[in-house]
Amino acid sequence: MVTPENLSGDTGGRRERHRFDQDASSTAVDMDTAIVLLGAGVTAITHPLLYVKLLIQIGHEPLTPTVGTTMFGRKVFYLPGFFSYAQHIVRVDGKMGLFRGLFPRIMSSAISNMVRSKIKQAIPAEQAEHVSNRDDLKTSLRKVVKETSHEMVIQCLSRIAIHPFHVISVRCMAQFVGREVKYRGLFSSITKIFNEEGVGGFFVGVVPHVLGEVIFLWCCNLLAHFINTYAVDDNFSQAPAVRSYTKFVMGIAVSVLTYPFMLVADLMAVNNCGLVAGLPPNSPIFKSWVHCWAHLSHEGHLFRGSSFFFRRVPVTGMALTEE
Repeated sequence: MVTPENLSGDTGGRRERHRFDQDASSTAVDMDTAIVLLGAGVTAITHPLLYVKLLIQIGHEPLTPTVGTTMFGRKVFYLPGFFSYAQHIVRVDGKMGLFRGLFPRIMSSAISNMVRSKIKQAIPAEQAEHVSNRDDLKTSLRKVVKETSHEMVIQCLSRIAIHPFHVISVRCMAQFVGREVKYRGLFSSITKIFNEEGVGGFFVGVVPHVLGEVIFLWCCNLLAHFINTYAVDDNFSQAPAVRSYTKFVMGIAVSVLTYPFMLVADLMAVNNCGLVAGLPPNSPIFKSWVHCWAHLSHEGHLFRGSSFFFRRVPVTGMALTEE
């Protein structure tokens, strides 16, 4: 029988559930906002480092190398490190010059976080894997494959979504070489790329970038799994601590091997876009990212820009060939 008390209690329950849903939604929004703001802060702090790295990647060496010798007595040219390069940028463009191309990177970071969040809501990890959870740390290979596949989908969709902003940021920074002002604001850059290159202009270099991230993800996760499963003995007292750091260490090692993919992606973003940095004699015009890879491999430059410090090239007359 329906009574006023029942009606009142039912209404109160619905109000409580509605209030709970609102609180949960508000908490989720606050968490997403905090993640976006944190990502923007980290992006801004690290931007000068990546700016110098990009200029080194495209082969811009404005400072004269100094002659020195290694501990084995071999003569080499020491190229300027990060701090010397950053000081040169400050002398040319001022302190704010270190943040050229920052806004597209912030937009890229924010969109990446939002895309990842939406994909995780649409395809939760619990639905991506249909294997039994085990209490021990030796996770089954099947479960690792399921989890890595889920991460790969998120990573690929996120990369495709933010790659246009990556292209704009790279081109803004590459303008330092020729002192151009072709790419300035975000919206004007979008219009210029669309008018000159069409939609494809926003995705130049996306293939090697995605390939590099997919290879990195699979190698890192599988190597960490096999090491934790077969190399770390359960009888070892520090086994849990070792396992917790395995994936981190594997990430560092694998990132070195996949670096050429990132280098090729950045070079393709600049190549033949109308900037001095992407045109002869500074750079050949590449037909494809495979052509770019082959050229770098032939020149021995597949790892150009991978180091910020102690950069050196052997003294071979007037020629400089990076090690």
